[in-house]
Amino acid sequence: MKDLIGCIVKALVDDPEQVTVTEVEAEHTVVIELRVANSDMGKVIGKRGRNVQAIRTILSAASGKTRKRYMLEIVE
Repeated sequence: MKDLIGCIVKALVDDPEQVTVTEVEAEHTVVIELRVANSDMGKVIGKRGRNVQAIRTILSAASGKTRKRYMLEIVE
């Protein structure tokens, strides 16, 4: 899943080398932490949060059969 998120976000930003994606696993939940450059933060979030909401929707659809809950957090 982190490769999927990394690929999507790297296509959106101006500085793809600054993108880091890490996974923190719990029992039934996986938190994906996304770090981008400060200048690219607005591009990832999008107008009224539409880009990040679309990324979360894709993540939810892709994680359907894994029986785990995936959450995306953008970390500054």
